[in-house]
Parts: sequence; C-alpha cells; structure tokens
Amino acid sequence: MQLVRGLHNLQPQARGCVVTIGNFDGVHRGHQAILARLRERAAELAVPSCVVIFEPQPREFFGPDTAPARLTRLRDKLALLAAEGVDLVLCLAFNRRLRELSAAEFVQRVLVDGLGVKDLEIGDDFRFGCDRAGDFEFLKAAGQRYGFSVDASTTVEVLGGRVSSTRVRQALADGDFELAEALLGRPFRIAGRVLHGQKLGRQLDAPTANVQLKRRKVPLTGVYLVSCEIDGVIQPGVANIGVRPSVAGDGRAHLEVHLLDFAGDLYGRRLSVAFHHKLRDEQRFASLEALKAAIAADIAAAREYWQSHPLMKSPK
Repeated sequence: MQLVRGLHNLQPQARGCVVTIGNFDGVHRGHQAILARLRERAAELAVPSCVVIFEPQPREFFGPDTAPARLTRLRDKLALLAAEGVDLVLCLAFNRRLRELSAAEFVQRVLVDGLGVKDLEIGDDFRFGCDRAGDFEFLKAAGQRYGFSVDASTTVEVLGGRVSSTRVRQALADGDFELAEALLGRPFRIAGRVLHGQKLGRQLDAPTANVQLKRRKVPLTGVYLVSCEIDGVIQPGVANIGVRPSVAGDGRAHLEVHLLDFAGDLYGRRLSVAFHHKLRDEQRFASLEALKAAIAADIAAAREYWQSHPLMKSPK
C-alpha cells in the first residue's frame, strides 16, 4: 500500500481510482464493509483503490480538548487499511485552508483534479466542505457533472445496533470487550514501543513494560487482563492504563503491562497489547504498600482468569 501525504505529492499513476473518504478510526466492521466494496469496484474497473483520510481528524482540529479518544493512531490505522487490501491512502492535512474549502472546491481539487475519481463509495450521511455544506446528493450531482459514479455504503449492524466508532468507544468504556471485539472483528489493541520508565514495578514485585502511547486521550482507563504476542507466543498478563494516581507523575496517561512468567528484555520493541477483560477501575492508594498489595491481588486474579480462559492465537 502506498501512503501519500498531501495533494501535491500525488503521482500521475494515482489518478483514475475508486475512492472512499472518512476517518476510519478503528477500521471496524462497518469500515471493513466499505473497504470490501471499494476493492470490488476497483477490480471491476481495473483501477487502484484509494482511501482519503485527514490528520488531525476534523473533530480534533475544531476541539482538541473535546474530541473523542482515538481507537487507532495513524500508524495502526494505516496497517489495518493495508491489511484490507487498500492500494493507496491519501492523507490530507486538516488545517484552516482545507476547512475553508467549499464543497464544490473540495470535489474539484481533491476528487477531480487530484485523484481523477472514477467511482466514489461513501456513506449516505457523509458531510464535507466548509460548514459541512456538501452531502450525498451534492456528490451525486457532482458525479453526473464530472463523470464519476457515487454509491452509498450500506449500514452494518451487529448485536442489534449500527457499527460505529462511537459504539466501540462506549463498549470499551463499559468494559464490554465481547461487544468491542464483535464490532471491530478483532480484539481491541493498543500498540507502542516499550520505553524505560521509573522502574517502580520492580520495587512492587511486578516488573512492567512501559508502552509508549503517543495519544492525547485514551479510550479506556483501569486495570485489565491483556495479552501480547512475542516471538510468535501469546503471553498473558495484566495492565494498568491511566494517570497512575498513586505515583507522582506528569498527569498524562500511561500503559504499563506485566506479563505473567515472562522475563525477557522488551526495551525498544514494539508491543501490541490486546485487551480482554476489566478487573477494576484505576484508584489512588494511600501508600506504596497498599499499592503493592493491590497489584499482587490483580496478578493473582489474572492467573486465576487465564487458567480458566486459555489463550488461543487471535486473528490479526
């Protein structure tokens, strides 16, 4: 898969493609249905498939403090899109210049002049352009004018409701990982590089891998039963994700993972942490001894859980 950052970097061979547009946060089963249709139409027309995304995501541009937590960072989103067979991702910087483009200018500059779109696969509730003036009907009319087809994606429902990134976030907030996995089509994961931390876990008899988050917000907080695949082996563990209220810190969220019966060196490695079950909320303890006792109880609960729920290798 090819990543192109900005219209100015598009090469002539990228023109004449089948296109879809959106945030694709989480690349959940609803997104997967759109991408399956995108692949199908690209094969029918014998042209490349293209996904247009934005960085930052529009809601992050308009309200960075109120925008919802991302399910996937850009790096992970690109990996998921590649796994879905996308040929090209055009990543547009969502800035003031892009925000002020009218719907007509967006169609002209991005879809027609930039990508030479042949077919557009889009949700019938999609809105775009300055003040969100463009909609599905606008695109249908533009397609007739410029000679490209426009198809509406069908809504995907799972367990009685529409699949959406918002519903995935709510499932994670509720600790409903069965629902989250059903909506995503895979366990929810957070990936990052293992960094050197305060090494407090060693003093608490629970050495942890400090996984770099690189996120303004996280979609879940608390203590969880997790697993990581390391050198082809699934390693069960327990993790805390949050601001660590019992330890003096920087106020940012951290992900610390303790893998049961694992003693290898993980520093510098990229770890993908799959979340399976919530043990408890994050809480503040009055002393390190109280924190140490709580961590020991969490590890004991993790051992008991994994003994009765043996891990099998999950699909990618």
